[in-house]
Formats: sequence, C-alpha cells, structure tokens
Amino acid sequence: MSINATLFVQCIVFLILVLFTMKFVWPPIAKALDERAQKIADGLAAADKAKSELSAANKRVEQELSQTRNETASRLADADRRAQAIVEEAKARATEEGNKIVAAARAEAEQQAIAAREALREQVAALAVKGAEQILRKEVNASVHADLLSRLKTEL
Repeated sequence: MSINATLFVQCIVFLILVLFTMKFVWPPIAKALDERAQKIADGLAAADKAKSELSAANKRVEQELSQTRNETASRLADADRRAQAIVEEAKARATEEGNKIVAAARAEAEQQAIAAREALREQVAALAVKGAEQILRKEVNASVHADLLSRLKTEL
C-alpha cells in the first residue's frame, strides 16, 4: 500500500467518523448544552424577577411601616390631646367642687355666727332681766324699766 492510498483511506475513515459524530454524537451534546444554557438563563431570569419582587416587597413594607408610624404618631397625639382635655375637665370639676365646698363652709360659718349672736342676745337678755329684777326690787316703776329692757334687747 502506498502512502497516498493510506492517506486517502484515513481521510475517508475520518470523514465517516466526522459524519457519524455530526449525526449521532453531536446533536445530543448540543441539545444538552442548549438545555443547560436555557436552564441557566431561566435561573438568571428567575433570580432577576425575585430581586425585583424583593425590592417591591421591601418598598411595600417600608410604605406600610411609615404609614403605621404616622398612624401611631397620630393616635399618640390624639391620646395626648384627650388626656389634656380630661385633665382640664378634672381641674374644672375640682375647682367647681372646691368652690361649692367653700361656699357651703361660708354659709355654715355664717349660720353658726348668726346662731352664736342669737345665743349671745338671749344670754344678754337674760342678764338684763336679772338686772331688771334687781332694779325692780328697789324701784317700783315697771313701765319705764320695761321700755328700757326692750330697747336694750333690740340694740343687742
């Protein structure tokens, strides 16, 4: 055999091997590589989608948190206002009650003063009557003394 024939046979065998490889070996490998590339692309797309969903979820959470903070601050402000109103109302009621108690105490003190004056008048009148009895025992003019006693009683 000559080198040309061997070379020619080797070329034919090589072409058969290339054709066999292109027909039966290469398509499954290419298909597997394409599937792998598609899976990788899908995974990257899913990761990008998950990132965007995560960022959207974070934005929603931040919005809800800020809304909740605002509502909480508003409720606290309302509660403070209510507490101030209740305190003011309680102060007003306490002042009113204090004024009523003071007025009642003044009225009672005035009544006691009037009662003490009346009691004092009665005692003075009794002393005047005793004094009049002693005067009457010495003098007999009862009408003059009665007028004197009545004037004394009214002055007291």
